[in-house]
Amino acid sequence: MKDVMHAVIFGFKEILSWNTMRFALVSGFLVTVLWGVIGFVLWDQIVAVGAKLLSFVPFSMIRSNGALLLSSFVWVGLVLLTFSLIFAFFGNLILRSVSKEKYTAFSFIIIVLSAIFWSIIFYIKSDYIHSQLLQLLTWLPFETISKGIGYLIGYYVIYSAIVASMVFIVSLFSEPLIKGVAKRHFKGEEIIKNNEFKSMGYTIKDIVIYFVISLVAFPLLFVPIVNFIVLIILWIWLVKDTFRYDAASLLFKDVDTIRLKEHKTGVFTISFLTALFNFVPVFNIFGPFFGEISMFHYLRSKKLKGEHHA
Repeated sequence: MKDVMHAVIFGFKEILSWNTMRFALVSGFLVTVLWGVIGFVLWDQIVAVGAKLLSFVPFSMIRSNGALLLSSFVWVGLVLLTFSLIFAFFGNLILRSVSKEKYTAFSFIIIVLSAIFWSIIFYIKSDYIHSQLLQLLTWLPFETISKGIGYLIGYYVIYSAIVASMVFIVSLFSEPLIKGVAKRHFKGEEIIKNNEFKSMGYTIKDIVIYFVISLVAFPLLFVPIVNFIVLIILWIWLVKDTFRYDAASLLFKDVDTIRLKEHKTGVFTISFLTALFNFVPVFNIFGPFFGEISMFHYLRSKKLKGEHHA
């Protein structure tokens, strides 16, 4: 467990560095714009599919738990609005006071604090917020509720596509990413690339399975607590093989997938922490970078200790 904690701390420190954060922000921006355009073009079709899926969910569940789903989108909007307002009013002061290297890290901290602030407000006023949103949904006719929740589902689909795309991008560029990290922190240590082991194949397979299971498990998103558990499980599934095999292919000449499964605790812990990133917009684009770097550090420590020979 000690190796896991060291790897996690290393991963957090590295995503706050200018080199990694620049990579994350640029790729995250491009992926978000891409799916934003796709969503804009195909929005009616996405909403129609979402509304169709809602027909399999009892109306009473849509009305009551739809309020919870709506509140989560309100929370997201408030977090992003707070972040934007802070930089709109204090942007110049921040630029003058914070160096370029620390600016992105400072932005990262601001959005986390915004998320924590609104989480506290929603926790304190949860009953009031839920009752007001439930009353809103109750006032509306079924077609309007169905269409309204269909819009929320549409945003969820686009967001899921962004999450999966970021995992794909990080896996695709894992070699230059990890080599850059190794050059800064492990000078003189050679990073090999096992081209015969196709880790990208596992990434693509898991992304496909992720979307299929998301579709099947759709009704569970309307069940409180269960929806949180389902999302965590799905996001862990999405990343665990990608991080594990990407890191292994850069560390070992012969990747033994069976031996890699011996490190379940470390893989699960890093994947779980990565999944938590996805609950905060903008914050989510750093998750795959954190996971990839942490997993590399973790398996590297096992290799150095001779606990894994592959």
